[in-house]
Amino acid sequence: MQTTPSLDSLLAAERALHTAQRAADVVALDRLLDDRLVAIGPDGATFTKKDDLAGWRSGHSVITELVEEDLEALVAGSTGVTFFTGTIAGTFGGESMSARLRYTRTWTHDDDAGWRILAAHIAVVAPPT
Repeated sequence: MQTTPSLDSLLAAERALHTAQRAADVVALDRLLDDRLVAIGPDGATFTKKDDLAGWRSGHSVITELVEEDLEALVAGSTGVTFFTGTIAGTFGGESMSARLRYTRTWTHDDDAGWRILAAHIAVVAPPT
């Protein structure tokens, strides 16, 4: 019988993702990303888990700053959604980047794998006025 995952465990998974991204920890990222991952970048491009992990492995994706401004979440059964707003800086594809971003991530949970990201959407947001 599957257990009902908690909101706290989803928030912990989101923050574990942040830690893995800062460290470019491909092993942790592999555990946190569902094999079926579909992510939409701020430019509308689509990425898979394979694409994401390749970027971290190669040094193509490097986060030098990740500052959480707001994090909200909801859980419905074995599905969770996180809404992260924050400032991200680093190098992506050889280009320096710093932006205030909003990530919406859909997570799926099972007792064996825990929380894993199934889908994500990233949008650039304007700085607060």
